[in-house]
Amino acid sequence: MTKTVGIIGAGIGGLSLSIRLANLGFKVTVFEKNSYPGGKLSELILDGFRFDKGPSLFTMPSLIDELTTLQSSSHKFEYQKLDVITNYFYSDGTQLKASANLDEFAEEVHIKLNEKKETVLKHIKRNAFYFKTTEDLFLKQSLHQVKNFINLKTLKGILLSPFLGLFSTMHQKNEQAFSNPKTVQLFDRYATYNGSNPYKAPALINMISHLEFNLGAYFPKNGMHQITTHLVKLAEEANVTIKYDAPVETLNIESDNLIKSIKSNNINYPFDIIASDLDIHALYKYLLPTSFTPKKLIQQEKSSSAYVFYWGINKEFSQLGLHNILFSDDYKKEFDNLFSKQFPTDDPTIYINITSKYCKNDAPEGCENWFVMVNVPHNKNQNIDYSTTLRENIVKKINTMLKTDIEKHIVTESTLSPIDIERQTSSVGGSLYGNSSNNKFAAFLRHANFSSKIKNLYLVGGSVHPGGGIPLCLFSAKITSELIADREKK
Repeated sequence: MTKTVGIIGAGIGGLSLSIRLANLGFKVTVFEKNSYPGGKLSELILDGFRFDKGPSLFTMPSLIDELTTLQSSSHKFEYQKLDVITNYFYSDGTQLKASANLDEFAEEVHIKLNEKKETVLKHIKRNAFYFKTTEDLFLKQSLHQVKNFINLKTLKGILLSPFLGLFSTMHQKNEQAFSNPKTVQLFDRYATYNGSNPYKAPALINMISHLEFNLGAYFPKNGMHQITTHLVKLAEEANVTIKYDAPVETLNIESDNLIKSIKSNNINYPFDIIASDLDIHALYKYLLPTSFTPKKLIQQEKSSSAYVFYWGINKEFSQLGLHNILFSDDYKKEFDNLFSKQFPTDDPTIYINITSKYCKNDAPEGCENWFVMVNVPHNKNQNIDYSTTLRENIVKKINTMLKTDIEKHIVTESTLSPIDIERQTSSVGGSLYGNSSNNKFAAFLRHANFSSKIKNLYLVGGSVHPGGGIPLCLFSAKITSELIADREKK
């Protein structure tokens, strides 16, 4: 008899898990509380401008291609490799283009920041070593099964652990490598890719730069939301049922610690297997009895959140590209504020994403769609509202660094706060990546892809192993599907 699977949440993790399980012969139903799929990877249409609401950087497209190939789909997922990854701006007027060509990038850093070219190349090579050494151990298998530690690849990773930067921070390693604080800041920035603090996160996290410089940064033909629409097409093609406007109210647990059914919109749906793409905090707080809550995991430090301004701009800025960073003058103060003071600094680093540079239909002719984001603390106190001051600081900084008067060019505007992120995606406090990686053992401290107490409950997505961000969510779906196939199809 075909086994049935109920998946909670149509985020990237839930959708990709549904595709994998359907192709393994399971009958899959996905429950999504919103009227749209994708979780954080959704879109906003505003007065003729289209915005990707959340993630904006795309690496490792092979993970999407793998899902497409899995079922020999006729639906193509089209994307292109970026020639310039990011445009960097510093307050003293220094500007740097991070070319996708590694030699060109190293030469640019040499010319603009006076670093030795070979130093840059050596640093990125070491970051590649971090990734390649840990990829099989951390990203492609469960860390919570003893059998996965009894193989040569895992043994190799363990033996090389003293050389993986676990005992120094990202900032310490970057500061040792480079003489110019601007270069250090550029590489410290990669901590923000998983919502962490470079002054606390282990140097191992530097491996993230390897994804961009060695594996490449890409852009989907129709914007990041195309990832979501493509996964939905694949799921529907595999006969996955996706129920929208279907919040899960209860998980009905029997005395034998098995979930028998999902209750949604006052209807009980029986399933053999349950998988959750929810943030683990929401899962344990709202859907499971407190006796099942892993208290130590829940109490870990959370990642940062974001405040986003979606601006329709009635002008084109030639000095900007798809990805743009306007750095703060005091990076340490910025991260101290994020994780200690729990309040954004008055001089935040600003990220501006402009998809209309590649997708002309994302903005009217002669205009641009600006996704303007700053890192902020995840929300602990719903009564704090710093949006007005934050906006003023952002406008002031943009005007100074880009030598413009941006206010007169904003023709439409919307915002996304940590509170909005929590409401729309159930991420605790609007935390973007679940628990932070500000601990050298963070990789081992994430929730497993299965429940140790509930026999037929599995977990996927950014708040569980191996972590947050599009590639890691896709890896988590693969790990979880293999766990389910191994356990449930016997």
